[in-house]
Amino acid sequence: MEDAQIKDDAVIIQTKLWLEKAVIGLNLCPFAKGVHIKDQIRYFVSHATTPEELIKDLMAELEVLAEANPDKIDTTLMIHPYVMQDFLDYNDFLEVADATLEELDLDGILQVASFHPQYQFEDASPDDIDNYTNRSPFPTLHLLREDSIEKAVEAFPEAEQIYEKNIQTLRALGHEAWKKLFI
Repeated sequence: MEDAQIKDDAVIIQTKLWLEKAVIGLNLCPFAKGVHIKDQIRYFVSHATTPEELIKDLMAELEVLAEANPDKIDTTLMIHPYVMQDFLDYNDFLEVADATLEELDLDGILQVASFHPQYQFEDASPDDIDNYTNRSPFPTLHLLREDSIEKAVEAFPEAEQIYEKNIQTLRALGHEAWKKLFI
């Protein structure tokens, strides 16, 4: 178990580095800094090796988040480094994740956002820098509270422009500077 904990710690450290350097550092998500500073992000490393095991972990984590005090846990990064390595499989799994929300009667209360090391927008080429807005070190399901999103959007003027701003930021940054963020 100690080896597994060391591996989990390494996965969380890499994920936090990505969050701090890219997501917060490049302001890709203006809402991330507040929950990070307040230590309201739960990091859960799934040991699932099959989609079925991942669904079980997802169900459990959705329930943990739904029942938790938002002041303690406002959002969860469910990192699953041992399953869904192929982006197309992962992308298909997002439909299962949404169906799981509905099955648990949490649709409209929680939502799932997606991050993956091979993330690719529908009309983009694999090497397109635009994809990096959603590229994380490991496949990750980001579990969010709808209420928190609504509050954040209300507090942030022109939230609908975040996506376009992120694309501009990454295009200005380029691939080489992206790589240097993590050196």
